[in-house]
Amino acid sequence: MTDEAPFRVGLRVEDVTEAAIFYAGLGFEQAGSIPGPDGRPIMAILRRGDLQLLVDALTGMPFPDSDREDMTRTGPRGLGVVIGIEVDNVDATADYCRSAGATITAGPLNAPWGERYAECLDPYDYAWKLYQLLPDPPQDSLSTAYDSWFA
Repeated sequence: MTDEAPFRVGLRVEDVTEAAIFYAGLGFEQAGSIPGPDGRPIMAILRRGDLQLLVDALTGMPFPDSDREDMTRTGPRGLGVVIGIEVDNVDATADYCRSAGATITAGPLNAPWGERYAECLDPYDYAWKLYQLLPDPPQDSLSTAYDSWFA
């Protein structure tokens, strides 16, 4: 791969092949993969615009055995992190996620700050925010968000 992405996110999953298929449904294209000694993929390198997604196997990676690795294996993985991507159609993407085993946790809905969004937990316990900008967003989306949350 000669064209490196400026943004990279690494995710650890039980099944790299299945995860790569799921993320392809979110618009990621496979740019490469690395097989383990048994020939099964232990890493898939996916790309969507400026975002590179490194999908690593929970086991079989040549990382040192550490407390962090043990915690990653037992989960929950990605707690406190939400990956946001802009999509062409929030409703269709949320439907895809639901049909592929994700849990929709919010939406789809129109937010007063000028976007339509849905949030989901993917089949690997990672949180995603899927959004599209609405026509005629408010002049000050931060103030609008604040007012909608705390007014």
